Amino acid sequence: MIYIISGASRAGKTLVAQQLAAQKGISYFSLDWLVMGFTNGIPEYGVHDLLFPDEIAERSWSFIKAMLESMLYSDIDYIIEGEAILPELFTQLLEKHPNKLNICFLGFTQVDPNEKMSSIKKYSTGETDWLSDKTDAYILDHIKNMIAHSIKIEKSCAATGLTYFDTSKDFTATMERAISYLLDE
Repeated sequence: MIYIISGASRAGKTLVAQQLAAQKGISYFSLDWLVMGFTNGIPEYGVHDLLFPDEIAERSWSFIKAMLESMLYSDIDYIIEGEAILPELFTQLLEKHPNKLNICFLGFTQVDPNEKMSSIKKYSTGETDWLSDKTDAYILDHIKNMIAHSIKIEKSCAATGLTYFDTSKDFTATMERAISYLLDE
């Protein structure tokens, strides 16, 4: 089984992936690492960390899809998490491999941007957190962009029949529901 956790930045994807990995005893791969590989290793491909998530997803999908199909062929259990997957792109792969993929999307559509910024600052992981050196104005702009991205993901999930979890309210309980959903193969 390949578990896919996608959605908006700061919606809890990494936390869900880490907890799922601990419970299942399998590894996870962050698509953020892949994007940074493109950004710093092969910038001529036009995939870089300054794009909006849907642009990254569209530009990198053929690569990610081929990677996932190779993993499916190898029949390994793995967790993939990151922003670079959109519901409308994923449906064809899910139809082809319905019993080998389990996917959910996370976002936040109903948060107060200032409260979300306070939460980000409170739970930031220090120097390794890419927002740690950003201004409040930058963080607020990022949050507003992720709210818009979350709204788009939620609508696309509804249109494609894929599962969306909104972490706007009761973040921890919503993440636990997402983990339970992914474990219920």
